[in-house]
Amino acid sequence: MRVIAGAAKGHKLQTIEGLNTRPTTDRIKETLFNIIAFDLPESRFLDLFSGSGAIGIEALSRGADTAVFVEQAAECQKVITENLTHTKLMERARLIKSDVLTGLAQLSAEKATFDIIFMDPPYAAGLAEPTLEKIVSGGLLAPEGMVIVERSAQIPLAPIKGLYVDREKNYKTTVITFLRPEESAT
Repeated sequence: MRVIAGAAKGHKLQTIEGLNTRPTTDRIKETLFNIIAFDLPESRFLDLFSGSGAIGIEALSRGADTAVFVEQAAECQKVITENLTHTKLMERARLIKSDVLTGLAQLSAEKATFDIIFMDPPYAAGLAEPTLEKIVSGGLLAPEGMVIVERSAQIPLAPIKGLYVDREKNYKTTVITFLRPEESAT
């Protein structure tokens, strides 16, 4: 796995062996970042269920102002820290070492808001909807922001009060769903 574009382009990233992580494929990552390219510069980026940190690191490399990573697995936390150090992006990053719902509660208490929130929860864990609800109730999404959910094509995403589906990108086994605040639809 590598950084595709930007300041850290070409840097190889460490991955986690033997854990239940599914790194986002380069093809999906390239499409995702092409879609959000104009929203990235100077944005505040939140990477939930971060794994190796590859998505947040790609966002920083491509011009996001800051990125917050939320990850509870100690092995993943170590890899994220090593990848941020290797790509020289550590000074614009923050790692919250907790489960996602606790991390979101902490960020909400800090009155943090984000322009782009990316989440790739374990597919069968049923965490997508509770996480999206916590983002909305915690006021974590900027008024013109977006939440991006990577999910299995086999598991539908239930509607979330306060968010609407702006667009979806379908792959064979994966769907990327882009959600925006309902206020921005008017």
